[in-house]
Amino acid sequence: MKSLEVKSSPEVEFVFASYPDSVRKKMMILRELVIATAKEIDGLTHLEETLKWGEPSYLAKNGSTLRMDWKSKTPQQYALYFKCTSRLVETFKKVFKNNFNFEGNRAIVFQMDDAIPKAELKACIKATLTYHKVKHLPTLGI
Repeated sequence: MKSLEVKSSPEVEFVFASYPDSVRKKMMILRELVIATAKEIDGLTHLEETLKWGEPSYLAKNGSTLRMDWKSKTPQQYALYFKCTSRLVETFKKVFKNNFNFEGNRAIVFQMDDAIPKAELKACIKATLTYHKVKHLPTLGI
């Protein structure tokens, strides 16, 4: 894999540390999957990890914001969030309708005991981190 500079805000570590242990493990799996996917994207050399709305968020040049979080009001689930005005979730529903549970046009939701379909999720992450390069394609390059 090529070199990727991940610029991480110190506040992100605090949010990850504040999750209950069982949740933190799940969130760290998502975080590692985002970073691993970013490393595989040709031409992507910088990934910013910051907080948006208090949630760990990932920004890349030519990409759309990707957020993740667990909320105490729904303790048995955690999610990846996407810009609701994009075509991302709409496209994921068409391509991966049987692989994920969706929340409207803004999220892929996981239950704590779900197995994550990693190859499919990586395709969603890649489409998000390259969104402004692929938004003209019928299925965003997936």
